[in-house]
Amino acid sequence: MATACLAGPFRPLRWSQIGEDALAKRITLADIALRSGLSVSTVSMVLNDRPGSRIPESTALRVRDIAKELGYAPDRTARGLRTGRSEAFGFISDEVTVTRYASAMVRGLLDAAEDSNYSVLIAETDNQSRRVEAAIRLMRTRRIDGILVGLMRARQIDLPGDIGGLPALIVNGKVDGVVSVLPDEYRAGLDAVHYLVSRGHRRIAFVGRAPEHLDPRVSWTIGRRVAGIDDAMADAGLSFVHEVGGVEWEPELGDHAAAEIFDRRDATAIITANDRIAFGVYRKARERGVEIPFEVSVLSFDDEQLASYMRPQITTMRLPYLEMGRIAAECLLERIGGGGKVAGRLVHEQDEILVPMPLIERDSVATIS
Repeated sequence: MATACLAGPFRPLRWSQIGEDALAKRITLADIALRSGLSVSTVSMVLNDRPGSRIPESTALRVRDIAKELGYAPDRTARGLRTGRSEAFGFISDEVTVTRYASAMVRGLLDAAEDSNYSVLIAETDNQSRRVEAAIRLMRTRRIDGILVGLMRARQIDLPGDIGGLPALIVNGKVDGVVSVLPDEYRAGLDAVHYLVSRGHRRIAFVGRAPEHLDPRVSWTIGRRVAGIDDAMADAGLSFVHEVGGVEWEPELGDHAAAEIFDRRDATAIITANDRIAFGVYRKARERGVEIPFEVSVLSFDDEQLASYMRPQITTMRLPYLEMGRIAAECLLERIGGGGKVAGRLVHEQDEILVPMPLIERDSVATIS
């Protein structure tokens, strides 16, 4: 077996010294082979997960432990030349990285990438098509293995035609011919109404319907959210006691709508199309002295950070950004590797992967008899 030596009189280099010097030089497969007493080829087969190697699990475990102890990091460039993969994919963000509650999508995809020892190149485009094109060109020069495109507002978009056959998925959006990972908004609409009905509410008001939102270039999912609400109301034999429409889902709409609803005094519960509208409803309730949930219950959508700041905390249907990011990355990695377990389990019609929106039950809905 070869012996590592220091300059000057020949003497063996203690392995403790190699560990101490790990930061001074790159640990190689040869270093691990020397420490383990195995051949470089055996160590390579273990650390590269070569199929059919027939190496005993105890030996493989010992090699991995030594590699971890010495701080071994694989040479991704060399591996890429052998495998034809860079072990990196790109994430092109449209306002996801700069929007606090949507940035959980990034956390989810980074977790999935880390689990597969992949790196992620991230570019923010601020809803500018020229930046999307530039980001794709730049990432292709880095020889990435695939692309994720994530949107803060779920809508249909176009992508440049120069992706070059790379595996690609869209998160929270829609592109013709590309698999999309989307929140299951229709099911969330159903679940929201079913929850209110189960708590005894039958006189329900709704705030936020707007025909403009049915345009897929404006939103791919809002129409589904409202359709789920409408279908659940019909299934329960109910119709809204009052509706207030509005394109801009901001607190001002909630203020205006709540004033109308409180004046009528005929609703026991209000569904708001998002948390920002609900914030306006809360603001008007404080102004009028209306107690939530004892005089009127409120249920919302999205679960922005402000939802937990309201008092009482609001019950809402959460947009599953974290799960969407993770599932999208897992599906992309499976496509890169030729697999399809996640996709096969979740893909619905129209090349969509629908991720459930959980009900976050807090304190804004009362049970009535």
